[in-house]
Amino acid sequence: MIDVLAHHNQLLLMLAIGFGFLMAFGIGANDVANAMGTSVGSKALTIKQAILIAMIFEFLGAYLAGGEVTSTIRKGIIDVDLFTQAPELLVFGMTASLLAAGVWLILASYLGWPVSTTHSIVGAIIGFAALGLGVDAVKWSQVGGIVSSWIVTPFISGAIAYTLFMTAQKLIFDTQQPLEAAKKYIPYYMGLAGLILSLVTIQKGFKHVGLGLTREQSYMLSGVAALALALLGKYLIRSKNLNSHPDDSREDEFRKVEQVFAILMIITACCMTFAHGSNDVANAIGPLAAVASTLEHGVVAAHTTIAWWILPLGGLGIVIGLAVYGHKVIATIGTGITHLTPSRGFAAELATAITVILASGTGLPISTTQTLVGAVLGVGMARGIAALNLGVVRNIVISWVITLPAGACLSIIFFYTLQWIFIPTA
Repeated sequence: MIDVLAHHNQLLLMLAIGFGFLMAFGIGANDVANAMGTSVGSKALTIKQAILIAMIFEFLGAYLAGGEVTSTIRKGIIDVDLFTQAPELLVFGMTASLLAAGVWLILASYLGWPVSTTHSIVGAIIGFAALGLGVDAVKWSQVGGIVSSWIVTPFISGAIAYTLFMTAQKLIFDTQQPLEAAKKYIPYYMGLAGLILSLVTIQKGFKHVGLGLTREQSYMLSGVAALALALLGKYLIRSKNLNSHPDDSREDEFRKVEQVFAILMIITACCMTFAHGSNDVANAIGPLAAVASTLEHGVVAAHTTIAWWILPLGGLGIVIGLAVYGHKVIATIGTGITHLTPSRGFAAELATAITVILASGTGLPISTTQTLVGAVLGVGMARGIAALNLGVVRNIVISWVITLPAGACLSIIFFYTLQWIFIPTA
């Protein structure tokens, strides 16, 4: 059967590249909106500004620190070594998975559903593996962990977002002089955001560039970034020249406080999109790298190397997907669930980052999408259940549940179609 790979090598590679680009496009259309939804919904950024910032930082994150490939393919979901005797099945399966996940993400983005790109590709890989090699090829305990994350992840991020928002309420909004309190405390929030987001970027991204930072060096570098951002925040707040006036109403004060929080939102948005690009581009390039490596060597390689062109391709796909379709999911996250202001958006965004750090440290399988939606729900709950649009929440939860089986079903269809085209007697 290896003759099939040799005979159709270039065509199979072109298909994998095309479907890998489609998957990256889907990530841009759906997942990047998560990092930007709160910033746009809170009016800290316009949608055009958000897309421009995300295009720059997503591409930089994907290109400079997006090499998390081997672990994406070998997360324990399937045993790739079982394909040693039939490498063409791995090629067909990974190619079908890219197409299946890409199609599902684009459909979800069109409908404005914030679904999980990770769960889309995981479902697709489970689908072809279970049919291609049998159900024993899938490690079902991993699937159980993913299902449990639907409940655990949003709950954790929601609780953190609720806590963050309530601290801002006590320290700033409930004081006699909210604007002065904001000037005093927001640089500390900015420092905390810098610390958490630096850790996300370093732990989830930089380790794959070969910097080889120790844990102590990572914390030290994150501490420096936190201090730098706190000082930058102090400078930017001062340059805004916002001052209280004797005739200001309480609402006027709050409006100025939200302007101070808007500065923080812009910085957290830049950091989150870089971290996202460095981490989630692997969902597209992981299977593509596996296909490219298998086609090049004719066998299933023990370690998948990344060709030089794969990371830029993933970054470009993400950027184009965001520019074309990203606005739909941005609207759902930013305005559909609950009314967001910069202070609420900040609490949701930082809670998401903290949850990602906790999850990466404990090995919990999580979805950035579900983490952020949970955080936005937490902020909404701080204002009472009436502040939530429960219809939108219901639709989001339904879209989460059907993502895994949708990816699996589409992958099975495309897997058999590829087999039928390239191995007519199969």
